[in-house]
Amino acid sequence: MCKGLAALPHSCLERAKEIKIKLGTLLQKPDSAIDLVIPYNEKPEKPEKPEKPAKTQKPSLEEALQWRDSLDKLLQNNYGLASFKSFLKSEFSEENLEFWIACEDFKKTKSPAKMAEKAKKIYEEFIQTEAPKEVNIDHFTKDITVKNLVEPSLSSFDVAQKRIHALMEKDSLPRYVRSEFYQELMK
Repeated sequence: MCKGLAALPHSCLERAKEIKIKLGTLLQKPDSAIDLVIPYNEKPEKPEKPEKPAKTQKPSLEEALQWRDSLDKLLQNNYGLASFKSFLKSEFSEENLEFWIACEDFKKTKSPAKMAEKAKKIYEEFIQTEAPKEVNIDHFTKDITVKNLVEPSLSSFDVAQKRIHALMEKDSLPRYVRSEFYQELMK
């Protein structure tokens, strides 16, 4: 289900295609296409009074330079996150970032019923064997995560999320920094 898009008449797939096109434009023309970035909005918009999507500002050179050494600083910046996600999609390796984002969203869940629902969805999408977006975690981590899901809590995915964060930091971040996606920000 596309959160935040309930009021729109077109499907999630069409919306995803639009965002992909807009991000592609952004990466080709970083200064003129900034208004096209639409950050993820967790709360659905109300049909009577839709909110305008917030603009994401291109980071300063100093800020973007910090991303080379800090995945956390990259992930905390909407522009950096969008650029990193586009890079990972270009390599067909976005599942780790999507899992990390899903875990961050999960940690904000207050209702035990919603928590169980989200935990099941995350497990089925990223953790279980042959999941559509299965992340590469070791059996030990997978076993701990499965045990934690017997009674879901806000920390159920912590061990797996830390492993994926470390993998992105060690593997994906250095590739991103060498990529055209990042190099365009340095201009």
